Amino acid sequence: VIRTNLDFSSVDEELTSFLVSSASPGEGKSTTAANLAIVIAQTGKKVVLIDADLRRPVQHKIFNLSNNMGLTTSILDNQTPVTIHLQETKINNLQLLTSGPIPPNPAELLNSQRMTDVIKEFEDAVDVIIFDTPPVLTVADASIIGPKVNGALLVIHTGKTRRDSFVNGVERLSRTG
Repeated sequence: VIRTNLDFSSVDEELTSFLVSSASPGEGKSTTAANLAIVIAQTGKKVVLIDADLRRPVQHKIFNLSNNMGLTTSILDNQTPVTIHLQETKINNLQLLTSGPIPPNPAELLNSQRMTDVIKEFEDAVDVIIFDTPPVLTVADASIIGPKVNGALLVIHTGKTRRDSFVNGVERLSRTG
């Protein structure tokens, strides 16, 4: 249903890169990002799921893959193509860029020119890029990545997410463009 809604929300401009976040921790954003990446890949599109949560990454656990290399190593290594840092999943058309080693300065890495270059390289190589980011109200990472992609999906946990938290999350993402 989410995949279909995203298709209809981007009639004028194809949605090729977007982030998945939530207002607060524990609302299901990482599970949603993984499942959405799978269903988009099943349509035949080449998808890269990027674990951009450089504080508490989980995508490598969901897909049962190593986290020795990933987004941090691709940002720090400007000598090799970013696709070298990708890992294959068991799903056709879906590759994962895990977070890689957790850095001491996640926001600085994500806000770097090299991060913009990494995104551009992936845009040239695949059909859809999905970023699993930390919750928007806990750290600035989703707000940093937001202007670099052409969409955002904010996940809520029905009965748990407070309305004011959701509204604040939407406002924070909106302010960054």
